[in-house]
Amino acid sequence: MKGVLYALLTLLLFASCLSKHEVLQNPRVSKRPPPVHRPGKEAARPAKETTRPPTPATSTSGYDYIEQYKAIAIAEMNRYGIPASIKLAQALLESGNGNSTLAREANNHFGIKCTPEWAGKKAYQDDDYRDDCFRVYQHAEESFKDHSQFLLRKRYAALFELDKDDYRGWARGLKAAGYATNPRYADLLINLIERYQLHQYDRPESQNEKRQREEVVQTEIVENKPEELQVAEAKAPVRIDIHEVKQGDTLAAIARKYGMSTGDVMDLNGLKTESLFVGQLILVSQ
Repeated sequence: MKGVLYALLTLLLFASCLSKHEVLQNPRVSKRPPPVHRPGKEAARPAKETTRPPTPATSTSGYDYIEQYKAIAIAEMNRYGIPASIKLAQALLESGNGNSTLAREANNHFGIKCTPEWAGKKAYQDDDYRDDCFRVYQHAEESFKDHSQFLLRKRYAALFELDKDDYRGWARGLKAAGYATNPRYADLLINLIERYQLHQYDRPESQNEKRQREEVVQTEIVENKPEELQVAEAKAPVRIDIHEVKQGDTLAAIARKYGMSTGDVMDLNGLKTESLFVGQLILVSQ
């Protein structure tokens, strides 16, 4: 009897071991299901933060400015062939996104000075001389139109032979003609145009359209015009003061360097915070 019981126990133990061996090694045997995690048993993992690439050197006030004046820039382009991107970029630079004193108080976005025949209102501000006289416009759009008239001069005549969507040619041509003394003026314009994608407002033209436009423009560009010197003096070469942000720069340090307050620099550039990034262009002239 004892021998029978011993044989039964041995058989049961062998079957148990065989079952475990199949579960572990036989690929046809289903694997055990993974353990179920019950809520509250372990702390929830925080969501991963997404790191975004740095935003290009633009500002909200810059976009607002462009939106407000792109229509008049396009209209002047269609009339004379000055790329809308060039006019907008120059206005952004010279008016500090519309935040300069002249732009706010005189609607003068290009720094055009008074001439003897100017019969409009006048504003006085230190520039090349103490209390220099600047033109005051009733509307900012008049300043954009007057800027076109200023360019219709012999010294800039070659620019009107360029295609009206050739903003690079215009930027370099303005610098070559002496519009600005800053050696990087052309690069500054191109940089602004491409950062804000201002070239989207430029329009190509057919050869016939270009020929007709050039005829209209050339009739308005009078060679050896007596007032040429006065007009040139009315808009001395632009002394654009732009600081390009370098590694380690702070807004306060930039303001101190140019004798300005941090608030003035922020207002001039339409900045909402003091955050800067390398390559950003900061206007530091008023």
